[in-house]
Amino acid sequence: MKASDLFVKCLEAEGVKYVFGVPGEENLDLLESMRESSIKFITTRHEQAAVFMAATFGRLTGKAGVALSTLGPGATNLVTGVAYAQLGGMPLLVITGQKPIRKSKQGRFQIVDIVQMMTPLTKMSETIVSADRIPSLIRQAFKVAESELPGAVHLELPEDIAVEESDVAPILPVKIRRAGPDPKAINMALELLKESKSPIVLVAAGANRKLVRKHLQAFLDKTKIPFISTQMGKGVIDEASELYLGTTALSAGDFVHKMLEKSDCVLVVGHNINEKPPVVLSSQERNVIHLNFNEADVDDVYIPTLEVVGDLAHSIWALTEDIIPSKKWNFEYFFNLKNKLQEHINEKSKDDSFPLKPQRLVADLQATLPNDGILALDNGMYKLWIARSYNAHAQNTVLLDNALATMGAGLPGAMGAKILFPDKAVVALVGDGGLMMSSQEIETAIRLKLNLVVVIVNDNGYGMIKWKQQGADFDNFALEFSNPDFVKFAESFGAHGTRVENAAEFSKKLKHALESGGVWLIDCPIDYSENILVFDKELKEKTKNL
Repeated sequence: MKASDLFVKCLEAEGVKYVFGVPGEENLDLLESMRESSIKFITTRHEQAAVFMAATFGRLTGKAGVALSTLGPGATNLVTGVAYAQLGGMPLLVITGQKPIRKSKQGRFQIVDIVQMMTPLTKMSETIVSADRIPSLIRQAFKVAESELPGAVHLELPEDIAVEESDVAPILPVKIRRAGPDPKAINMALELLKESKSPIVLVAAGANRKLVRKHLQAFLDKTKIPFISTQMGKGVIDEASELYLGTTALSAGDFVHKMLEKSDCVLVVGHNINEKPPVVLSSQERNVIHLNFNEADVDDVYIPTLEVVGDLAHSIWALTEDIIPSKKWNFEYFFNLKNKLQEHINEKSKDDSFPLKPQRLVADLQATLPNDGILALDNGMYKLWIARSYNAHAQNTVLLDNALATMGAGLPGAMGAKILFPDKAVVALVGDGGLMMSSQEIETAIRLKLNLVVVIVNDNGYGMIKWKQQGADFDNFALEFSNPDFVKFAESFGAHGTRVENAAEFSKKLKHALESGGVWLIDCPIDYSENILVFDKELKEKTKNL
């Protein structure tokens, strides 16, 4: 068959249902083959958004999402999204077109060495040089993308290879069982936990696997050891649990960091240093047990005492089978601090002042969204407020990026989640800066007839960097801008737009938008004076003698 047809059949064999992208003339044969397939091609308005959507598919399903671009500028537009998936541990395949490789027709026009460009950003980057190589390369690409730690892979399909003929069949995927941990390592971990007086479990991004969650819940139920979530570990275990202590939203200085500092044994589940470190975890100060699929990278901020390497679900199951809760364990200090943290979170959660306090914004989101609703965040100051104060009740209900931490991902990420889960409430929480880096995709959301709410946290500037600038005692400089009228902006696309005019309106307008259907933009002014007041001043005072 024609190589492009074979390529699509290989994608179908991998279970691919959607491909996101912006095609070019070098992709036309592949596009035609896709037109007659079971795969739905979703045309986006920017390649970067296509990769964010595909990466979100990977994050939510564990199967590689797929994005497509043409050569040259189309391929270079993929780079931020590829890095987003690679650092965030999201399985992703990006496919790029290329001019003919056997005979040049246009010199170096639009030619960039995309394979070399992608190599340091991906787990695998290859040019397909013959039709017969398509099945093995696609099977290998998916295998590599989905293996731990998941990430991005890249295949380049030149237009002359796309029209070749081949009689090679697709290679069907097979299940792979990962090796379990060394029993001696399990016994050593059990001994460290047994001898500890104040252990804590730290739940990180790598724990966000269905089977891992099941066994981790059983471990916590049996031991009653309290847990802290990293930002990307939110929702792995229901944060309504009495064992939940909080999330490491900041880098240091919050109540949860005091808890970690007081613990003499931290069981770290699924952490790697791609995610911004929750706190300095050094074996020089306490026992740190690393549980993950892979060995820990050596770094100043993360020095484990013991590494238990192997299938993570198996490791947790093995610990649960043999652990005996110790009478020496004392968690009183942790729960006292948890109460102080919750009191601090609640202090301004009903504040009626306007623009909205971040505490009120988070409280109203929590009260309005159902427990299985999905909150997809862009990157900005609100991410810290959500991480610290919003309780995630189920896996993948708070989608934030604390690895690349790129702006522009919130809206496409929410769209990807809504396509996968059309019956769930999905809200994109974005800053005015982040929205304008992907606002063209409002048209895509409308074209796809998505029911999607976009909450714009509006401070007319790059709020997080303004907080850092202010904290460094620098003058206010280069971080402010003006915005369009977001209501008219939404309406110009055919979406619904509304503006919050007082504190009481936000939850009402959010509820109405969720119930009404269609694409909604809610412009919500925010009072970011709370950033310095709460995170730099209040916390320093409240935690200094703990």
